[in-house]
Amino acid sequence: MIAALRTHWERWQARRLPAAARVQLTQRRIFIVPTRVGAAFGLALMLMLLAAINYQNSLAYGLTFLLGALFIVAILHTYRNLAGLSLSAAGGPAVFVGEQARFRVRLESDERAHQAIALGWPPAPLQALDVPERGVVECELDRPAPRRGWLRPGRLRVESRFPLGLLVAWSWVDLNQALLVYPHPQEGELPLSAGVDVDPDEEGARRAGSGADDFQGLKDYQPGDSKRRLHWKAYSRGQGLLVKDFVALSGRDLWLDFEALEGDVEERLSLLCHWVLKLSERQQPFALRLPGVQLAADIGDNHREACLRALALYGERP
Repeated sequence: MIAALRTHWERWQARRLPAAARVQLTQRRIFIVPTRVGAAFGLALMLMLLAAINYQNSLAYGLTFLLGALFIVAILHTYRNLAGLSLSAAGGPAVFVGEQARFRVRLESDERAHQAIALGWPPAPLQALDVPERGVVECELDRPAPRRGWLRPGRLRVESRFPLGLLVAWSWVDLNQALLVYPHPQEGELPLSAGVDVDPDEEGARRAGSGADDFQGLKDYQPGDSKRRLHWKAYSRGQGLLVKDFVALSGRDLWLDFEALEGDVEERLSLLCHWVLKLSERQQPFALRLPGVQLAADIGDNHREACLRALALYGERP
């Protein structure tokens, strides 16, 4: 029963308040009801009216009608404080699973200032701000990112209790926002089947550089480096854990292969995400292979973002 009512309510909202990247609050979109304080205020007015009728007291009548008129005027001012306000989606940066996603929302006024506008996604606390006359204010709203893929926060609640707090005018706004959530990076060794360990003496392999020997020198060991390249003599001399660095060989690119890893889907994607970040930081070319998706070896921010996007959207319908 409750699920049916919720479905009916959501369908009604979709018809009455359709999704749009920019929404202006008008009479059709704004609802208004008394708050708890306003309900208590109305009850007190009823008791005062009964007392005035019972005792036929002119001062009691006057005070009751004066406060009643104040309540009616508050309805108009509370509504006007929200009416005419425009909201638009301003995007937001991609995040990793477990982080707080930040959605940016832009508020614009038309002819007048809007005081104490509160917005957010209940039951989380709403964020209050003021919008100056003919001004623009941008705010950031947090939303947890529990899973990878597209995060759609749903309808945003916008409300105002200004000026007296006796009434609340509100609206549910769908700005059609979406933010990409990458898998959570999980550290782990890269198996040799996922990263090709090139033998510099292998027949058919050639150096990418010119006028340089295969052996380039020593560098600090990084998790995932082949243990066959460890320089044990340097380690025995107390120089730390070093590995032999060879010039890159063309035709044998480093591949991050989903099928070469063990574990469930999310564990594999998390490990691949870690290595995409690590190799990008080291400016090391790599390629990515997922079932149905293959990205050629490359470096740079564009390649990094393309790989992270492929990991985030793996298994989702187009």
